[in-house]
Amino acid sequence: MSDVLDLTRELISRESVTPDDAGCQALLAARLEAAGFAVEPMRFGQVDNLWATHGQGAPVLVLLGHTDVVPSGPVRAWTSDPFASEIRDGVLYGRGAADMKSGVAAFVIAAERFVAAHPGHAGTLALLLTSDEEGDAIDGVRRVAATFAERGTRVDWCITGEPSSTRTLGDLLRVGRRGSLSATLTVRGVQGHVAYPDKARNPIHDLAPALAELVARRWDAGFESFPPTSLQVSNIAAGTGATNVIPGTATVQFNLRYTPHWDAPALEAEVGALLDRHGLDYTIAWHRSGEPFYTPEGPLRAAAREVLSRFAGAAPEESTGGGTSDARFIAPLGAQCIEIGPVNASIHQVDEHVRVADLEALPELYLQLVERLLSHAQSAG
Repeated sequence: MSDVLDLTRELISRESVTPDDAGCQALLAARLEAAGFAVEPMRFGQVDNLWATHGQGAPVLVLLGHTDVVPSGPVRAWTSDPFASEIRDGVLYGRGAADMKSGVAAFVIAAERFVAAHPGHAGTLALLLTSDEEGDAIDGVRRVAATFAERGTRVDWCITGEPSSTRTLGDLLRVGRRGSLSATLTVRGVQGHVAYPDKARNPIHDLAPALAELVARRWDAGFESFPPTSLQVSNIAAGTGATNVIPGTATVQFNLRYTPHWDAPALEAEVGALLDRHGLDYTIAWHRSGEPFYTPEGPLRAAAREVLSRFAGAAPEESTGGGTSDARFIAPLGAQCIEIGPVNASIHQVDEHVRVADLEALPELYLQLVERLLSHAQSAG
């Protein structure tokens, strides 16, 4: 078996359900130290983070990943033990096989190979790993990025190893992500008997016109390669369970995925103005997951396009779709961010998997990206 396959299987065997790292980062830190990296564990609360660097000065290229995974769900639903890993017909199965222990293992192998071949390379090669990407994302990269901002740690380029390919390795290059803003809206009414609506105030009836306007609104027409901003309702709750009682409150939860036309404060103000216009008696609690980010044309995108074209046999689709990633916390530091990883079709599913051929190609893909970027920096200097 190859180095990257061995390391991926070793990581899968550690049941690192978020936020438990289960020793993954200690294993990787030992390897990186042996390769000459300076290693700094950064533990906040119950979350382990690892910052490892080789070289010095600019440009600073960060390989960003996470060692935590989502729960497996019922083990009996899996064809094989989700934390033992098994290879069947050229495919590696296990929780984290795609999201993203394969990417983390490939990062480490690529970093080892790069510094062995280029011990005096230009700039800084860094790895940043967290055990809080699949969870609350409070004490992980969000907290590390705040620490970096306080102490002036520079990041120029960031490659996140999230599974992003759609059908074949390298067929998609993620060049940005939408912002994510969630809300829990509670509308107050007056509880009463359905036969006497004049003695009550139905919060569902009050809420409905405002909610219809929110859902129907066209927030923008998109931005560059971003799809238009969208609002989706995820939950509505009201009532006592009895059909003859007008409820006293109604609660609705919704999420906005938004383009760089907006930021969270502007959206919150816009929604608040609409609710006020409808005369609702309400409270609203907001959760800001992260602002949108976008990497324009430049050395990072050019290098990624060139390398992925070689691996996929055609130029990659350049996309800003999908959910969110920890790159949303690195981008505000002034970094250009992209995401490149294995096929994402099975992530978070039963029998999560990655093709062994893709896994074995991944370290070389990352190595070529690092060489292209830091070699370019060397020649430019």
